[in-house]
Amino acid sequence: MYKKILYLLIIFLASLVLFNYLSAQTKYNIRPGALLDSEFLINRQTTDPKRLFLKTWRIIKSKYYDPTLNGQDWMRWNRHYVDRIKTKEDAYVAINSMLASLDDPYSKFLDEKEYLEQTTNIDAKIVGIGVNIISASGKVIIISVVEDTPAAKKGLKAGDIIMKVDGTNVAGKSVSDVAAVIRGEEGKSVTLELLRGKNKLTVVIPREEIKIKNIKAEVLDKNIGYIQISSFISSDLSTEFIEALTKTEKCPGLIIDLRGNAGGLMPNAIFIADMFLPEGHIVSVVDRNRQKSDIDAQTKPYAITKPLVILIDEASASASEILSGALKDNQKAILVGKRTYGKGMIQKIYPLPNATGMNLTIAKYLTPKGYDINKSGIAPDYEVDYTESDFINDKDPQLDAAKEILKKVLRSKYELAKN
Repeated sequence: MYKKILYLLIIFLASLVLFNYLSAQTKYNIRPGALLDSEFLINRQTTDPKRLFLKTWRIIKSKYYDPTLNGQDWMRWNRHYVDRIKTKEDAYVAINSMLASLDDPYSKFLDEKEYLEQTTNIDAKIVGIGVNIISASGKVIIISVVEDTPAAKKGLKAGDIIMKVDGTNVAGKSVSDVAAVIRGEEGKSVTLELLRGKNKLTVVIPREEIKIKNIKAEVLDKNIGYIQISSFISSDLSTEFIEALTKTEKCPGLIIDLRGNAGGLMPNAIFIADMFLPEGHIVSVVDRNRQKSDIDAQTKPYAITKPLVILIDEASASASEILSGALKDNQKAILVGKRTYGKGMIQKIYPLPNATGMNLTIAKYLTPKGYDINKSGIAPDYEVDYTESDFINDKDPQLDAAKEILKKVLRSKYELAKN
């Protein structure tokens, strides 16, 4: 037991060296240290709308990945808008028009509300009650309840329909609007009127600080470690992953599930990849001047050597592709599922005055073998479908295939060990 703990600690410390190194690299927006506190990330300075536009215009001109700015004369935006901007709404229209002209879906301006939501996700903490909701056919429906939260303690369930929040009808409202009124000041309560089947319920729930968990770990079939990573955006992800490894440490094989994981912070993917690699390339970054820089694993005597299967699908993107590409190219993992999304571009978060911000594409990345996966994705080693019918019938053929492949690898290792 002590050897295993020491083993994990050595890997963690070696990977932490790489994480801290990446934190110092501002060039490629791999600065997790700057993302640990949302207040640090938010620019509280105020400025007039015209200056906000001009600052954004200059950042795009000097930092955007394509120095031709999609083949256009960037001055034309200055000439067209600068003397017309009077209000913040004018500035937002001008900035959004500029960004739209780049034809880049990943570069976007965020107003105060949108930017606060993004930084909250990075912080991995919110004040609320602990439910995830969706809007379907005009109804606001709870799809999951986070364990050990006020909502769970009050008995809320997946499938409950939220009809009113503090007496206000929320039918037809957007998820973000409903979430905003459910959240609030810590210690104060919110009253929800729910429809559960044919029964109406009124529940008063206190708001608390909710820790957003991005990783779930469990043991399957008695000896397979299963780690699901839902997002790479949290600044606490490295700690969560160490906890998941500890929970599955007795398992001889691992499955990491990246399905539906649209990405997040690049250093998180690099940190996890490093734990499985004693040496070698993790990812290469190409900047606007077409200069390529390799990010390598920390050379260390120990790395996680368990057989590993990674589950991917069409929604696995960005940081998910960095991790799966690094471990596939280094022959450290078998990929199962469907071809990934294909987001090979890197964005930097720019805090802007008036508590606004911008995500701007500043570079692209290549897998260790030099593959540009943008718009093409990463192919699995074993392609397995997961249909709507499977979902309805509570089946998961992709996970089943991953377990069978991993068991086969483990049997082969056992046979070799016997011989």
